[in-house]
Amino acid sequence: MKSINISLPDSMDTYIKEQVKIHGYNTVSEYLQNLINQDQKRQANEKLEQLLLKSLDSGEATEMTNQNWLDIRQSVRSERDSDYFRR
Repeated sequence: MKSINISLPDSMDTYIKEQVKIHGYNTVSEYLQNLINQDQKRQANEKLEQLLLKSLDSGEATEMTNQNWLDIRQSVRSERDSDYFRR
């Protein structure tokens, strides 16, 4: 695990320490890791929403075939394996 040093104004330092105490985190690092994880999930959800909206705007719906579903499953597996959703 990597360590980083950041500089914060006193007001932010106080705020973070309060949040750690209020929400039961063990360390400031744990609190910040949680914030970063939440941001990663938010960005992944935004990307998914954009893809869904693009899909809805792509034209008239057609009936799905078994081959379509196989292709979709393969595509999702490939994306998952390529670390697509962790960016």
